[in-house]
Amino acid sequence: MRLRLPTAALAALLPIAAAAQQAPPGREVTIALGAPPASFDPHFFAHAPSFMVQQHVFEPLVWRDEKGRTIPALAERWEMLPDGLGWDFHLHPEARFSDGQPVTAADIAATIARLPDVPNSPGRLTIYVNRVRAVEAAGPRTVRLLTHGPAPLLPEDIPPLMFVPERIARSATTQDFNAGRAAIGSGRFRLVSYTQGERVVLERNPAWRGEPSPFSRVTFRIIANDSARVAALRAGDVQLIEIVPPRDVAMLERDPNIAVWRSPGTRLIYIPLDVSRDTSPGVLDLEGRPMDRNPLKDVRVRRALSLAIDREGIRRQIMEGQSVPAGQMQAIGLGVADPELGPDPYDPARARALLAEAGWGQGFTLVFAGPNDRYVNDDRILQAIAGFWQRIGIRVRVDAMPSNVFFPRSAQRAFSASLTGWQSSAFEPNNIFAPVLLTQNRERGWGTVNRHGYSNPAVDALYERAVVSMDQQERIRLWREAMRLAMADAPVLPVHHQVNIWATRRGLTYVARSDEYTLAMSLGVAP
Repeated sequence: MRLRLPTAALAALLPIAAAAQQAPPGREVTIALGAPPASFDPHFFAHAPSFMVQQHVFEPLVWRDEKGRTIPALAERWEMLPDGLGWDFHLHPEARFSDGQPVTAADIAATIARLPDVPNSPGRLTIYVNRVRAVEAAGPRTVRLLTHGPAPLLPEDIPPLMFVPERIARSATTQDFNAGRAAIGSGRFRLVSYTQGERVVLERNPAWRGEPSPFSRVTFRIIANDSARVAALRAGDVQLIEIVPPRDVAMLERDPNIAVWRSPGTRLIYIPLDVSRDTSPGVLDLEGRPMDRNPLKDVRVRRALSLAIDREGIRRQIMEGQSVPAGQMQAIGLGVADPELGPDPYDPARARALLAEAGWGQGFTLVFAGPNDRYVNDDRILQAIAGFWQRIGIRVRVDAMPSNVFFPRSAQRAFSASLTGWQSSAFEPNNIFAPVLLTQNRERGWGTVNRHGYSNPAVDALYERAVVSMDQQERIRLWREAMRLAMADAPVLPVHHQVNIWATRRGLTYVARSDEYTLAMSLGVAP
C-alpha cells in the first residue's frame, strides 16, 4: 500500500526524491521470521518481534549496535543536564519523516504522551520512560527529557521507544498503523503493506538521510514452522532466516549454498510462577479439581520445581549445545550479571524433600502453559520440563498454544506456571527489574509483565537506589544484591539464555546480534 501525501508534503519531498533517484537500483530480498509482529503500531506491545520489524520504518532517539552498545539514531548526541535531573538529546539536523516533515521536540513529546493510552496493550512501553516527568524543546533541534530525580540510565532505557509525527501520536489508532495510514516514520524504509500474521513489505524511504540500503524492497514472511523455514532457505525462496533450529545447524554449515551466523544471546527463557493468589487457575488437586490453597506461594515448592529441572540436559539434548543454562535474568559475561549466581543444580532428591517439607509430598496437579511457535524448541522444552516435574511427584498437564493466543491470555493472568521469555540487551538490568520483578504499579511503569504477582519491598527499594545512583560501581553492587534476593524468592525460574542463529544464502552476509533482532540493515551483499 502506498500512502497519499498532501501537495505540501509532496513539494517537501521533491529534493529528497531527486537524491533517491541517484541511489543504486538495489535488489529485492525476502526474510523469513519465526514469529509475527503483534501489530504495526510501534507503541502497542513491548514485544521483540514487533520492535525489530517496526524499527525499519520508525526510529528511536538512540539505538544499540550488535553488541548492545548505545549508538546514535534520531539523536546525534546527548548529555545529562548539569543538575542531573534530565537529559538533552540533539536531533540529527537532517532527520525527516517519510512525508518530508522534520522530526521535532513536539513529535517526541506527543509520542511519549501516547504510551499510557494505547488501548488493549498486552505490555505497555511506559516501562522505558517511567523516569520521565516532562518533555521540552530546549532549542530548534534539541529535546529535553526532564526526570523524576537523577536518571543516569535514561539513554539505556529508551532504545525500544520509536517516534512518530505529533499529529499521528495524538490521533492515530492501532488500526491506523496496521492499515498503513499512520505508518510514517523516519527510518530507512517505509511501509508498503502489512498483512497481520503473514507478511510485511517495505521499500526504501526516499527521505532517509543516510546511505541507502542495497535492498530496494524487503519482504518479511512469517514462517513459524522450523522445518518449513529451513526448506524455504535451501530452495532459495527466502534469502535469510532467523531462529535456525539447533538440530539443523551442522547440516546447513555443510551446504555450499548457505552461510550460518551466530551470536551469544541476551534472551532469557524462564518460568514465571503464580506467587500471589490463594486460588490459581492452573493449580489442581490430584483428581484435577480446583484448590483453594496454592502451593506455588511457598518458596520451598518453587525451589523444588527449580531443582527438578535438568538445564544441562536441555542444553545438550534439546538445544544441541546452543543455549547457556541460567540462574539469573542476565547472561553471565553480558552486562553486569553476577558471576557467582549460577543455575540451580539438577537435584530431584532434594526437590522431593522440599516438597515433603512444605506439606506437598503427595504432589498436586499443575497446568504448564506456553507458546509452541515463539522460542527455539519451546514446545519440546515445555514437554521436557513437564517430565522433570512429574519425576518428583507433580502431575503436569502441558498446554501449548500459538503465541498470538498465549500472550494475550498471559496478560490476563490466565496461567499459574508458564514458559516465556524476556530480552534486554542493556548493560544494566533496569529494563529487566522494572517490568518483570518489581511490584506492579501502573503509574510508575512497574511490573508491566509481572503476571506472577511477585512483590518484595526490599527488591523495589534496591532498584530505586540503583536507578538514581551516579556511581556505576555502586549501581552494579545494588543490581547484584537485588538479583540475589529475587532469585532466592524464586518467583521466576530461569532456564537458559538462547544462542542466536541466522542463515543466509551464499553471497549475503549477516551481522549477528546479541539481541536476536533480524534486521535488513544487518544484511549485506558479500564483496
